[in-house]
Amino acid sequence: MASEDFVPAALRRLWRMSEPSRLGRRPALDIDRVVTTAVGIADRDGLGGVTLPKVAQALGFTGMSLYRHVGSKDELLVLMADHALGPPPEPVGADWRAGLRDWALAQREVFRRRPWLVHVPASGPPSGPNQIAWMEAALAILARTGLDWPHKLGVLSLVGGYVIHSARQDSEFASARAEGQEQGEAEREWAVALARLVRGDRFPETARLFSSTLFSAPPPDIAGTDVGDMADADFSLGLDVILDGVAARIART
Repeated sequence: MASEDFVPAALRRLWRMSEPSRLGRRPALDIDRVVTTAVGIADRDGLGGVTLPKVAQALGFTGMSLYRHVGSKDELLVLMADHALGPPPEPVGADWRAGLRDWALAQREVFRRRPWLVHVPASGPPSGPNQIAWMEAALAILARTGLDWPHKLGVLSLVGGYVIHSARQDSEFASARAEGQEQGEAEREWAVALARLVRGDRFPETARLFSSTLFSAPPPDIAGTDVGDMADADFSLGLDVILDGVAARIART
């Protein structure tokens, strides 16, 4: 019995290992068409716009016909996420820090183009070919560090999680701005309101934060800054802090 026979059906479909048609002719519908159509709907209408009936209607088929190619809505989301992520870029340079930074920025750019991706529910560890390719790229970069496998996986989880969290936050802020709420103004209003509630005797450091200039009217050079530039600066700062920690761990090894 071939080793492929032990691969679960969902993984066979994710890796495109499905059996060919026994009728000897190409089927009218296949996984790639279903997934590509579903991703197109998500790109246009967001993740909430993707339903099996809508995908089937766009393809000119009935909803039941999709179950031959995707076992469920949850499986369709897994297939969509791996397809939409795409392959990672080729690594550049030999420095682990620059490589990991480029890896994080490249993944963040994918999430910026397709913000719905960060809202796909996590269904387990990476399992699709594109997800594994991104993991392989990061592990190849970390191979230059001398870290052991637990530390490599820890760094990968930390950096990848930071990218997803940052992209999800950017997406939510963008949605708020689309509804007429400006991010900087909203943050200042939030700080002013909480400053009335946060007492220095109970929350001394937080009270100092709210009374600082950070949440007051921004200086002219920040006031004219594009929201995307501010988000980029915030992301880079956080990523640098993480990479500083990785560098310290590498130095200890």
